[in-house]
Amino acid sequence: MSAGLQAQVGQNKDFAPLNQSATEGNDDQATWALAAMSAAEAQIANGNATQWLALADTVFNVLVQRWDNATCSGGLRWQVYSFAIGFDYKNSASNGNFFQLASRLARFTGNTTYSNWANTAYSWTKKTELIDSKWNVYDGAQIVNNNCTEVNKVQFSYAAGSILSGVAHMYNITGSSAWKTELDGLLNRTLSVFFVNGTAAATEVACEATQQCSTDQMAMKGLLGHWLADTMQMAPYTSATIMPLLTKSAQAAASACDDTGCSEVWDGKHTGINGNATGDVGTSIDALSFVQGLLWQEAGLAGLPATVNGTATLPVNATSSGATATPTKKNAGVTMRAGTSLLVGVFGFVMLLML
Repeated sequence: MSAGLQAQVGQNKDFAPLNQSATEGNDDQATWALAAMSAAEAQIANGNATQWLALADTVFNVLVQRWDNATCSGGLRWQVYSFAIGFDYKNSASNGNFFQLASRLARFTGNTTYSNWANTAYSWTKKTELIDSKWNVYDGAQIVNNNCTEVNKVQFSYAAGSILSGVAHMYNITGSSAWKTELDGLLNRTLSVFFVNGTAAATEVACEATQQCSTDQMAMKGLLGHWLADTMQMAPYTSATIMPLLTKSAQAAASACDDTGCSEVWDGKHTGINGNATGDVGTSIDALSFVQGLLWQEAGLAGLPATVNGTATLPVNATSSGATATPTKKNAGVTMRAGTSLLVGVFGFVMLLML
């Protein structure tokens, strides 16, 4: 895993290697940086001079330089280069991943430069109504002709999940009522949309029912599961809302897998790739993320992402979750498996970007 991440660092140590530079978008590059942040937070040794935090910070600075005030009053474009389809589009994935990256760097380092940019990115996304007044997260908006005034209202789970994780980190840092309002609103709406009115197992609503999901899209709800677990770590009070649906989805995901793979659809009627004809590594990431996400409860304080000084800090309202300041050896062992498996989910998704 460590070697795989390092293989895509690139000559400028910004996760933009020459073999991907023509097709890699801002959302893709930020996803690699989020994987590096997960490695830093999990304190995974990398075996050489390349440091995970430095990689994440480099990508952050690259994205800051690409922040485009000339159109739509700010925001990141989807694509990096003008010849790429999507260059004239500003999307919630790119801006949401940038926001999450900034918020996690802020928590990890305590540096207000990151938190200031997190505030800027989130405020812009709300102002542009990529996040509307009901906390729906929409795909994006065209720059040409309408200057981001007409929003494409397709919804993808990983964009909503990425922003949710960023909001949870900002609440963890600040404990402010304003961020709690955003967290509660975004959480409730995200669960309602992607768990079908808050009752069913996780569903990629934009494409799953018609079995039209692309390779990347088949792994998206797995990232949602990953970031729901992150949200509970950063704001443990949310577990009362999240855990019933996370548990139901984990059970449904496990039932949708067999020795041939996992089904994308978790309706109890499909099992493995032979039962759905869409199974691939993405669907395995989906199942793994939800099943392993359940381990967050056993992690205690030891399961919290580390900070720059190598220690975890208690999140806001931690006592309401029963988190312990001195975890047992059993808890520490579970933490290692939980943290590593969640990193596998992000790493698996970024590898899909190369396909």
